[in-house]
Amino acid sequence: MKFPSPLVYGTLLKRYKRFLADIKLDSGEELTVHCPNPGAMMGITTPGLKVALSKAANPARKLAYSWEMVEVDDTWIGVNTSNPNQIVAEALANNTIPELAGYKNIKAEVKYGQNSRIDFYLTDGPTQMCLVEVKNVHLIRGNHMAEFPDCVTARGAKHQLELAEQVKNGIRSVVLYVVQRNDALSFKVADDLDKAYGKAAQAAADAGVEMLAYSCNMEASGITLKQPLKVL
Repeated sequence: MKFPSPLVYGTLLKRYKRFLADIKLDSGEELTVHCPNPGAMMGITTPGLKVALSKAANPARKLAYSWEMVEVDDTWIGVNTSNPNQIVAEALANNTIPELAGYKNIKAEVKYGQNSRIDFYLTDGPTQMCLVEVKNVHLIRGNHMAEFPDCVTARGAKHQLELAEQVKNGIRSVVLYVVQRNDALSFKVADDLDKAYGKAAQAAADAGVEMLAYSCNMEASGITLKQPLKVL
């Protein structure tokens, strides 16, 4: 996945109202940018952190810049929660995820379950059908172990349980955790931060939902999947 424009760098002043952040550019200019992440963003919103922004192609957009990455302890971390779907879409098209390779037809945002949408619906491959739910991950609290979620996500728990039902109906179902940083070596569910999600994820795994996790190469030009992580 390539960024839409060369990145611009600055320093985080504050993040607020979920979708806004004030940034001081390296040039000295201060501006408000779009924060494309509705989550808690645990550990990556400390004022003073170095950030990278992309500029929108549409000159009429109210906020010209979007927050793409933040640097914590010399590691660049992806902020934009829409990027993982683009990263995975390219990887699926190029058959670079071995566990999901070989499907001839790939559709995005397909309705399923109880008023839900699956990120990717794969057909005509190793199995007749395969549902793939993509989750964005940024959190590491120690030991190079990535964790999800970083706050309560009732929607995420709902997706886990609905995928478990699909498996019971004979449909292959996968949750793919995309860790937007390059220093992760393993992954686990942060059930201490969301017990309901932890229980739902365990129930889904017990039912046969596959849990995959990949770290990412974080470059100034864009982001790609790096390597599979051990899922604990």
